[in-house]
Amino acid sequence: MTDARPPRRRPTYYGVPIGILMLETYFERFNGDIGNGRTWPFPVQYKIVRGASPQKVTNLTQHDLIGPFKQAADELIAEGCEGITTTCGFLSLYQDELTAHCSVPVATSALLQVPMVARVLPKGKRPGILTFSKESLTRPFLQKAGVDPATPVVGMPATSEFQRSIREGDTSVSFETLQREVLDVAAGMLAADDTIGAIVCECTNLTPYSHAMNRRLRVPVFDMVTLVHWFHRSLRPERFVQD
Repeated sequence: MTDARPPRRRPTYYGVPIGILMLETYFERFNGDIGNGRTWPFPVQYKIVRGASPQKVTNLTQHDLIGPFKQAADELIAEGCEGITTTCGFLSLYQDELTAHCSVPVATSALLQVPMVARVLPKGKRPGILTFSKESLTRPFLQKAGVDPATPVVGMPATSEFQRSIREGDTSVSFETLQREVLDVAAGMLAADDTIGAIVCECTNLTPYSHAMNRRLRVPVFDMVTLVHWFHRSLRPERFVQD
């Protein structure tokens, strides 16, 4: 059986192991967001997937975008990237298809961490998922990431500035306003379910507020930044010098 994947070419650039497939968006990506280059202590390479809007990606069962994502991933790999990730947790739906297609490892979504988090928490505790939209994060998205369908899921309200600013590409909403909304929703999630022992943020745009969530709620917070740091460490293991 022949391998249909394109052969690796001489890279265009070197020393940039992480390639990030970006949605076509226009809202502000604050420091801490996967789409803000200041977030990373190591080099990353971005590739915008044209036509992949937040509205379409949160409704992937109705919009087929796998072709453009495969093409963009191929371009990043040809340019030299050794691992591919994305700027939207809903792309867990494409995890299997992208790993089958790509010649390098792919980590599509922060949701991939949920099964691991469930195994490390104390007895009687489980992870809770904080998502952009609970209504959109349906069973297929969870199944593709190996998430137990009984895992609690709480979404940002459809009326929130957080959702509206992302959908409309509004850059005028302040960091403080968005952080206040996120903290209130996260606090309500824990108050409503005392079995939740950690938060996993599906939405990559929630990561700028992870530190504040952890400080206020005193639970571990996992997000796309924790996943990409883990991913990068596998591609660039630390070299320990022996005395």
